[in-house]
Amino acid sequence: MDVVTDPGMPIDQGTLSDLFRMGFRRSGIFVYRPECPGCQSCIAVRIPVHDFRPNRAQRRCLARNAELTLESRPPHYSDELFRLYRAYLKHRHPGGGMDKPTPDSFREFLCTPGVETEFLLFRAGGRLLSVAVTDRLHDGLSANYTFFAPNAPERSLGTYAILSQVAEARRRGLDYVYLGYWIAESPKMRYKNRFRPLEFYADEYWQRCERPPAAD
Repeated sequence: MDVVTDPGMPIDQGTLSDLFRMGFRRSGIFVYRPECPGCQSCIAVRIPVHDFRPNRAQRRCLARNAELTLESRPPHYSDELFRLYRAYLKHRHPGGGMDKPTPDSFREFLCTPGVETEFLLFRAGGRLLSVAVTDRLHDGLSANYTFFAPNAPERSLGTYAILSQVAEARRRGLDYVYLGYWIAESPKMRYKNRFRPLEFYADEYWQRCERPPAAD
């Protein structure tokens, strides 16, 4: 069960910032927080950017991608973006229905009107390798969605995108990068626990600890 804001209600940056501080997350036009009776598996997490220090593996990731250029653009559709998005979904979600996106589904999911979002584009020699869809909040950045070239696993582009968002938040004087939900049972979510320190939203407040609170 999710608590969902009215998708027909415009959400400005201040409202979205307040909701994120209460453990909410955005997906397209929906801003939601899971609240299932007897279950606390979905735990909102964020990186306090001024205290974050990359570990050895993350430093190697930064070194491997040192030549990438970063460009910030408003949300938009282009054939170049769509090709990368389609290739990513085909590799990451084969046969699940998500691997057949359309230009309209791209716009609906990633180009939400009214939300202060930017596309962070990472290129190598002009070739687009990764896009980090990033929401701007009053106190931080939200790593809303990232898609990247599936044929460059040695670059760890997902990790690099988060490290870049941390650096960008720090440069702008912001306090946090919001990573969405951490789920202990999901192998795809475990990467979030590698960013330290990490804060978890539990019992209606943010707290810093070595491990996420255990699910009930």
